[in-house]
Amino acid sequence: MIPASSQPSTQPSTQRQNLFRLLLIRYVVLLGQSSALLLFTWVHPIDLPVTALSALITLSAFITLVSHWRQRQTWPVGEGEFSVHLLIDITSLTALLYFSGGATNPFVSYYLVLVIIAAVTLSRKLSWMITAIAVAAYSLLFFFHIPIAGIAPHSHGGFNLHVLGMWFNFFISAALIVYFVVRMAETLRAQQVRLDQQRDQQAENEQLLAIATVAAGTAHELGTPLNTVKLLVENLLHASGREENEAPLSETARKDLQTADDQINLCRRTLEGLTGLAEDINQPLPLQPVNAYVDELLNTWQLLRPEIKTKATITEPQSAISARFHPVIRQALFNLFNNAADASPDLVSIDIEWNQQQLTLVISDRGPGLSAEQLEQLGRPMRSSKQGGLGLGLYLTHSSLNRHGGTVELLNRSGGGLQTRVVLNLADPQSSADFPATESPATYG
Repeated sequence: MIPASSQPSTQPSTQRQNLFRLLLIRYVVLLGQSSALLLFTWVHPIDLPVTALSALITLSAFITLVSHWRQRQTWPVGEGEFSVHLLIDITSLTALLYFSGGATNPFVSYYLVLVIIAAVTLSRKLSWMITAIAVAAYSLLFFFHIPIAGIAPHSHGGFNLHVLGMWFNFFISAALIVYFVVRMAETLRAQQVRLDQQRDQQAENEQLLAIATVAAGTAHELGTPLNTVKLLVENLLHASGREENEAPLSETARKDLQTADDQINLCRRTLEGLTGLAEDINQPLPLQPVNAYVDELLNTWQLLRPEIKTKATITEPQSAISARFHPVIRQALFNLFNNAADASPDLVSIDIEWNQQQLTLVISDRGPGLSAEQLEQLGRPMRSSKQGGLGLGLYLTHSSLNRHGGTVELLNRSGGGLQTRVVLNLADPQSSADFPATESPATYG
């Protein structure tokens, strides 16, 4: 079913940008770690496991380079993958701290940076997971680490109490950050989604307005040539054979002229309806019996496409139901009927049923169907599958039905062809209960 707003998700692009920023932070941290190792090895020597720390920093640098290569690839970066990168950073930091004094190392506060990044960029569930892992890693470093003489706890308990206070401060800070920052980040993301939807809706409105303006101008321009053509057809019908030496029209030619006259009348009524719609746009829509609306819909379209054989199966409740139908719904359905007829001139099947809540139409043809790319682009202007088509018909149909509470679903049929399912919400139902339905198949054409 086509969603109300067919917009692609921006999440993969956002997480790609987040990963790029995380890598920049990694480079800064690696520079700081390398500088600290050089400082406490050569300038102010203390007893450090230099080999182990150098190996860990080298491994972290290699992982960062690999992550940088991955970030430049085209496949999307998801939230799960980004959380894995944060877990890698927590693991790397924990390993470095294990060999350099554990919880007494000043670099232990970097856990809080990773918690903040998770709170801002990830969902609530993943943020709490990252926070719990960071707190657990910090806690384990109290019990499992290699002591460093220069930063080892003093013999008295004051320093141990200070380190314990640092841990408690980290725990409270991490919990508060995740709780409040996650909520603020969710609010900002929701606002951004609404802004994107409003921007897309405004762009769609402007596009529809431009199309409507062109349609109104075209309708006005068509009025004069239609009147001229109708006058010529009527003259041919009434004047044929009256003049001397003028051969009368054959029966076939007369039927063709009559058909042309009927088509011209349909065009004029359509243009008059368009003008009337513009004049009565603020007037309330009248209630119409659904069965009468469906009959008129099928009969009118059959007059427009008399060469198409249409099998219509109508399933209606025994109780009378009335509803309000906006005029654009009819035009939208005609577009779908015409698409099926153009794809499958031999036979178009239309199954219609309704109840108090909704009217459902299933239009089936045996044409070539739509490609996967076209199905994915439904609801947006696209390249038509028909020769010379602009792809606007389906776009306008989707927009019109969606604005009036309808939905459209297109599926390729097994064996070839397309099935279009339209569901319209019926306003102001006039019956209080549904009754067993009766099925009345009818063939038009």
